Amino acid sequence: MLVTFKSANNADLIMHEKSAREILALLGKSQDDARGIITVEQLPEAISTLQKSIVADKASPQKIAASPSKNETDDEPPVSLTQRATPFVEMLERAVKAGEPVVWGV
Repeated sequence: MLVTFKSANNADLIMHEKSAREILALLGKSQDDARGIITVEQLPEAISTLQKSIVADKASPQKIAASPSKNETDDEPPVSLTQRATPFVEMLERAVKAGEPVVWGV
């Protein structure tokens, strides 16, 4: 399943549900809610939280699964939190400048 994040002055950002849930959990948002909002007031803290998570992700050695799943191939490296969260941080930064919230599930 896909989750679409929207903000008035941004293009939609579409993520796989698993990635979206991980990011929402980092932000203290309920992973089980089909809809939600990051208010304008919450945006600076959300950006800071994700930036700290990205720094920590870059500093930690990449975790390699002991046995790849059926869907993984040997020539495809895992997608890091940094790669998943960076476009979302950029969306949040544009939303702050525009003074617009970010919503999903609407």
